[in-house]
Amino acid sequence: MTRKNSAMHVVTTRRTYKDRVYESHLLRHSFREDGKVMNETLANLSHLPGPIIEILRQLLAGKDYVLAGEGFEITRTLLHGHVAALSAMANKLGMAKLLGPSSKERDIVLSLIIARALKPTSKLATTRWWGNTTLGSDLVPEGTSTDEIYGAMDWLVSRQHRIEAALARRHLEKGSMVLYDLSSSQMGGTQCPLSHYGYSRDHKSSRTQIEYGLMTDKEGRPISIEVFKGNTSDLEAFVQAVSKVRDRFGLKEVVMVGDRVMITKARIEALRNLGQMSWITCLRAPAIRALAEDGAIQLRLFDEMKLEEITHPDCPGERLVVCRNPSLASERTRKRNELLDDTEEELKKIQDAISRPIHPLSGESQILLRVAKVINRHKMTKHFEYQALRI
Repeated sequence: MTRKNSAMHVVTTRRTYKDRVYESHLLRHSFREDGKVMNETLANLSHLPGPIIEILRQLLAGKDYVLAGEGFEITRTLLHGHVAALSAMANKLGMAKLLGPSSKERDIVLSLIIARALKPTSKLATTRWWGNTTLGSDLVPEGTSTDEIYGAMDWLVSRQHRIEAALARRHLEKGSMVLYDLSSSQMGGTQCPLSHYGYSRDHKSSRTQIEYGLMTDKEGRPISIEVFKGNTSDLEAFVQAVSKVRDRFGLKEVVMVGDRVMITKARIEALRNLGQMSWITCLRAPAIRALAEDGAIQLRLFDEMKLEEITHPDCPGERLVVCRNPSLASERTRKRNELLDDTEEELKKIQDAISRPIHPLSGESQILLRVAKVINRHKMTKHFEYQALRI
């Protein structure tokens, strides 16, 4: 029978016998008798699982335990996993050091980059999203306003040249391949000084736009970006890109890569005059047709291989790589036939209209205008021959 003023506890004993360790867990209580501390074993707990024995040990030592899911009330949770993963990758890439010295502006810019990758939205919505993630407590000071965000972006612009130079040193070297392209975005306001009407890649010429040229290394890693007026031509942007590579980055020998609109014959001549500059581009359709008519390109070359390297006197010192894609040729044939069928259907409507005794088209000029409009809609002019009808 347990005596008063006794204290129970768990005792673990170990003994070794023939290189084996035997462990026993005993529930005991301590008491005093005639001024001496005595111990009495109440139960052998050795058959219980280890975690239960440990919990009993802690409970008897005065600690409290709460069942999982009980005793707590969840008032708020913060998104963490994807934010932590992207933050870890930014640290691995040394992005914070690349942006500049430690400051509030740098933390805001780094947070903007992470937010842009995970949840691209407006600056005001971004500040609200920060508050629902651990990013808000780790990087961005609580209560950061949109004015502070725009201030941080101004700080970033002031460091653009240094950042681009650091990226160039990291990813480019003598003889590197540099990819360059020009894109555009529509503008909704009227106060931007760079907003102008220009060639719309989205075929929405009724809206003003800005243009921006992106330069990357051969792996597609961004090196620099520059914003231009909305009416800037590809040629103008390309000239500035070459100047940036040679003057700001100090690379005199690189390979510029661009499409046939970007790197034209005139630009190739300019690159030749600079010296130590190479290029990769695509010939325009008339130049390819001229090579085929001259016999430089022979279809039988593609019977056994997809690529063929040729030379031609009109392109001295240049490597011309010719490729043929049967799948692309089949798709273009299908699309062309659909456009021809659609055009013929529209022309048939005009023919039916003018064959009626009373029709809305009167006069040779009106009929020609309607026909020209139809065949130009899908750029099918070269596939049709037509002549004026004498009414």
